[in-house]
Parts: sequence; C-alpha cells; structure tokens
Amino acid sequence: MTFPELEAMNSSWLRGFVTMHKTDQGDPAQQPELRLLLEAADRGYGTALSLKFQNSDRPLPRPGSPAMNADLARLDKVLPAVMDRVELLCVGNEPFLETRRSDRTERLNEYYEILTRHVIDYRRRHFPEGCRTHLFLGALNHLDRPDEQTNATARWLDFARRTPEIEGVDIHPHVDAPEGTNAYLDYVLPKLRGDQRILVTEFSLVLLWKKQLRKPVPAEYARRYGFPAGTPVWKAVRAAIDTPVPQRQWNDLCSMSPWYEQHKHFLRDQVQLLRDTGRLAFASYGIAQDDPMVQGFNADKTPWLFNSVFASKTVQPGPDGLPGRGYAWIDQFQTLQRPQDNRPTS
Repeated sequence: MTFPELEAMNSSWLRGFVTMHKTDQGDPAQQPELRLLLEAADRGYGTALSLKFQNSDRPLPRPGSPAMNADLARLDKVLPAVMDRVELLCVGNEPFLETRRSDRTERLNEYYEILTRHVIDYRRRHFPEGCRTHLFLGALNHLDRPDEQTNATARWLDFARRTPEIEGVDIHPHVDAPEGTNAYLDYVLPKLRGDQRILVTEFSLVLLWKKQLRKPVPAEYARRYGFPAGTPVWKAVRAAIDTPVPQRQWNDLCSMSPWYEQHKHFLRDQVQLLRDTGRLAFASYGIAQDDPMVQGFNADKTPWLFNSVFASKTVQPGPDGLPGRGYAWIDQFQTLQRPQDNRPTS
C-alpha cells in the first residue's frame, strides 16, 4: 500500500504485522513492513501491530529451550522499536493457524503465555509511568466451526480475562455468510472481563467468494466481454490477473454476479454489527491486492482479491494515478471513518 491510497480512503489508522523470525535479518525497524508502519505513526496515523510467530513448520518451543529463548530474544529486538509508538499491540497474529495442528493444545497456550508475560514485563520495566501502547492477544479464527472451539481457545480467553494488563483479544471472522460473525461474538464476549474489548483486524466473506469460483460467470458478462458461455469465475479472474481490465469490466463482473451484488454492503453492515456490541475497540480492512493473492490463481485458490478496497492486480490504474478500485468497498470505507464514540474505526 501507499500513503496516497490511505489518503484516498480517508483512513486515519493503519494495521500490519511483523513476522518475528525475519528479525534475525537485522534491525526490525528497518524492515519494510515495520518501517512503513512506524512511518505512518510519525505521520500521525493510529497504528496497530500483530506479532506473528510462525510455527506451522516446526514444533512449538518448550519453556526454557534454546528455541524459546530465541523467540524471546526476537521480542527484545522488536519491542524497543514499537513500544510507546504503536497504539495497539497484539501478541500473536493468528496463533492457532500459525501452529501445527498437533500442537494446538495447552502447549500453544503455555508458549504464548510466556511471550505475553515477557511483553508485559518489558512495558512495566521501561515505561513505569505509563505507556500509550495497549496490549491485546492475537486473533482467533474459525470460531464459527464448533470443532474449533476447544480447550485451548477457552484457555486463551481465560488467560486474557485473568491478566489485567491485557485489554482484550483480536478475532478474524473470515466467514461464508455475514451471520457467521455472530458465532465469534457469542463465544468470545461472555468470556472476557466487562472492561475488555475486541479488535477485528481482519474480516471478510472470502469463504463465500471461494464457493463461487467453479460456477459460470453471468451470461451477460460472458457475452459483453467475449468469454465462452459457461466460463467459470476463476478463469475470468485469471484473465484479469494476466491482463488487468478496465474499471467498468471489473465492476460488471462483481455487480452482475448475484453472490457478490447481494453482499455489496457487507463492509458497512459488518462494522455496524461489531459496533452494536458496545465492545469494539478497532476494526480494519484489507487495502490492496498483492502478489500472493494472484500467484497461481486457479479454482482452488482462496480469492482474497475480491475483498480489497483497491483492485491493484486485476484492474487498470485510474485516471488519478491510483490503482483500480474494488467494487463497492471504498465508499463504505470512507463513510465508516466518521467518528463513533471517539473510538478508532478505520
């Protein structure tokens, strides 16, 4: 993303994550993602940061082990750069997805509790008079699936509730229907303290979009843009990736598809649902399409590219020099910047 894109969206906040093992490559404050976030903080943007510990390809480190000590050392590289500069700091990005399934037990809880206490101790030692950085636990996923509500997720929330320095938890409701988010709220909110709130640093209907990829594009779209009848959605998207299309053509693909057009107010409605809980501290939404979203795109690819405010990989740049827009989202995003009870909302 770029700052002109943020300005076009009227955004006043920016969220990102740092992959912790990359801190082995040098000063984390000079690495692209964190450098951009800190530049945003210097420009006066509100900032939220998730600490991403990638354990999907290795056993979770044991307490006191060299691997555990290495992760604590990585924290000690990042925390001086972000503490008291970033407003919202999440310990963990998507901990359950970034851990091997066999380790998604109390081993996961033990590991992240050690990391969290280390962050709390750092803040206490270095900012005894107070710190502008608020601490949250990173995001829970797939809570709309009963089998993903486990002893480990319950302990995750119990630890958050029992730890006074933790102000709440993050959730990532990527769902296949708008009402799927209710399962997250019903599970999480009763388990938190009354003074705690939620972050929703990612949310979307990407699982609904994925179900459509093998279906044919609308007949009118195929006729208008020269596709054979019955062309599946994924092939039309792949064509736009290979040769970005004019804005009108992308808008037509989305607006002519009932599964998209019927949900074109999802961003507005979902944020209102979250605000109505009275417990939302912050929500953020994806800015732009990126390379991983489009590489090897096929019928089995998760189509994150339908979520983005800017369709920077599938749509030709606009006359203003900015990337092409995703259908429907930018106007809703701009409207949602209006202050609500003095809480950050971007």
